[in-house]
Amino acid sequence: MKGISPVDRDGDFKMSSSRTRGHSWKLVKGKFHTNIQKFFLHTEDPLIGRGSFSRVVRVEHRATKQPFAIKIIETKAKEGREVCESELNVLRRVSHRNIIQLMEVFESHERVYMVMELATGGELFDRIIAKGSFTERDATRVLQMVLDSIKYLHSLGITHRDLKPENLLYYHPGVDSKILVTDFGLASSGNKAGDWLMRTTCGTPEYIAPEILLRKPYTNAVDAWALGVITYIMLSGSMPFEEENRTRLYRMILKGRYSFAGEPWPNVSNLAKDFITRLLTIDPNDRMTASQALKHPWIVTMAASSSMKNLHRSISQNLMRRASSRCHSSKSGHSSGSNKSRRNWEKDLLERNLKYQPHHELQ
Repeated sequence: MKGISPVDRDGDFKMSSSRTRGHSWKLVKGKFHTNIQKFFLHTEDPLIGRGSFSRVVRVEHRATKQPFAIKIIETKAKEGREVCESELNVLRRVSHRNIIQLMEVFESHERVYMVMELATGGELFDRIIAKGSFTERDATRVLQMVLDSIKYLHSLGITHRDLKPENLLYYHPGVDSKILVTDFGLASSGNKAGDWLMRTTCGTPEYIAPEILLRKPYTNAVDAWALGVITYIMLSGSMPFEEENRTRLYRMILKGRYSFAGEPWPNVSNLAKDFITRLLTIDPNDRMTASQALKHPWIVTMAASSSMKNLHRSISQNLMRRASSRCHSSKSGHSSGSNKSRRNWEKDLLERNLKYQPHHELQ
């Protein structure tokens, strides 16, 4: 088995002193590759995923044979350091059954290695497509777990700021698996002055709340908006706001322009639609909080008043149609010669649209 990465073999490292889940880790110094291989081995096909500044690999603990995921973050660039700092600031503070667990942290000169629990159940929408059946009650089970974790984060002054289906993972393939909220690279933990208003323009375009687009100071209500988008997709397989042209997309978001037309919406209960509407509210002061959303009748009753009709066929068709469309767009983008990372590309595009489009034109 190979070590974590051959390029690290000459680097000194330290095991970060931290407190995670109530455990205190001692500072250890030595050759990085020697010590990391002492604890972990790569498994076959180790690569799990790749991001703008990181990659995630599957490893196995030598002594216990227990599998883990190691997130390797490149910290040479300023953006990578910021992502790493953001994620560590959150994961070192939290302890919740529906939030990915940080086990250990290693540091080398240009990388940080975060050992985390391994989620093997796949992404939320991959599971929905593979399942063969999906009802409103299934949706409420997922949302109860996600809302509880977001309520917990908000109670600590933490805002995720990048909630989307790709960051919601099933812990294991079983039907009783819990959901884990992951990827805190854009999360905000407030500041020392106790100011919880945020000003950074960030997020994934289709999930961005109106107040971020207006570049106003904003609060954790942006997470509630994103949950509204996720719920809409979960029940239909379609996006509430979808446009390839970003300026038109932002106009739709700023106006809150979406509809419950087309399949499978005629088979979705009014309570479910009301739940979405209360989250996709333009004014953040009128938007449901995570705590309020947990008390919404649709969630409390686990969609007891709905028809329990299987929405799977329409959802899967819409999801796969959208995936095919995005794949085609991605290939077109590659052929144009662009080699920017997705995160940087989206951020640059968002900034350009906001810079060159006066707010009255977007509204």
